[in-house]
Amino acid sequence: MTVAAPAKMFADRIGRIEVSATMAVAAEAAKLRGQGVNLVDFGAGEPHFATPRHIKDAAIAAIEANFTRYTVVPGIPDVRKAIVERHATDFGSEYTVDEAVFTTGGKLALFNTIQVLIDHGDEVILPVPYWVSFKDIIQYAGGKVIFLETNEAENFRITADAIEKAITPRTKAIILNSPSNPAGAVVSAEDLERIVHLAHERGIYLLLDECYVYLNYAGKPVSGGSYTFAKEHVVILGSLSKTYSMTGWRAGYALAAKPVIANLNKLQSQSTSNAASMVQKAAIAALAGSQECVAEFRAEFIELRDYMLKKLAEIPGVTCTKPEGAFYVYPNIGKFIGKGGIKSATELATKLLHEGHVVTVPGEAFGTGEHIRLSYPVTKENIDEGTRRMGEFLGNL
Repeated sequence: MTVAAPAKMFADRIGRIEVSATMAVAAEAAKLRGQGVNLVDFGAGEPHFATPRHIKDAAIAAIEANFTRYTVVPGIPDVRKAIVERHATDFGSEYTVDEAVFTTGGKLALFNTIQVLIDHGDEVILPVPYWVSFKDIIQYAGGKVIFLETNEAENFRITADAIEKAITPRTKAIILNSPSNPAGAVVSAEDLERIVHLAHERGIYLLLDECYVYLNYAGKPVSGGSYTFAKEHVVILGSLSKTYSMTGWRAGYALAAKPVIANLNKLQSQSTSNAASMVQKAAIAALAGSQECVAEFRAEFIELRDYMLKKLAEIPGVTCTKPEGAFYVYPNIGKFIGKGGIKSATELATKLLHEGHVVTVPGEAFGTGEHIRLSYPVTKENIDEGTRRMGEFLGNL
């Protein structure tokens, strides 16, 4: 008997997303390195520092003590306590241990939150440029992305007025990433407060990606979690990756009202379950221990940012806004599109990789067509060499 083949092989939802552009760039760069090509890598979105010693020691001690078994899904109470106490100390928030979940990286906290809150047809306001995964995760859940354009001449600033104009009766959530990846844009404290009020008064969820919250160079770091009156509509999405140079540890969290956290726990219980047990112990050391490393990292990032901007300014035809946070620059390379047969930022970044041997990420991945993203946590020598190669490549187009 012949069995009929299924009408289609894959679910519709997998067709609504693409491979992460930053991961694709990293894979192509790794392939070239494997062929012996000497690259200057401005692609990786991670600090160049080693994870601080006290954090590594905590994980080693946990392993030696055989703390390697399953834990409760949202993380042991001590790691959730460390999360809420750190956030309360720094931002005046008022979360309890039961309003926190520890996740396998900040991306999982975001992914699970979108799956829990967004249904088919729900609108999510997303400022442009945006981190590569936001759009795809929303679309995977069946949501509709409402792109909010920003002005490069104003450092891609996000305002409460612009957010308010984008709200419709179908708006379910707003995503803010401040400081932002890729442009380093910062939402001012005044605008953030107004946006929190707007969301709360209209019953809209405000998802705050605080991955770079401590890398704010425009002033004192601020969090929407400070506005405790709006807790039921605010979800804090946090990560230890950038703050403590723990990218490979996959340590993230969400803070939210109990009904949201309960559903995040439910979803996590059917996917990853708990994050790695020894990583939880490392996270406690990071959050509850000395914060001197955070200040040291921040100071060096500012120095590297200014040095990178200086070197980019020496390349004719390249312009760049001054990032107010994070550790990326987002130069405009629009003057070179159309030269040498190059039709897009993606084509330029690809040729720059293969011919100039410099790793960057094209702006299309972030929603704009005339930019490339450069991550500057590297040595000044690498900045010198990388920008020299860029200048030579662009000058020959």
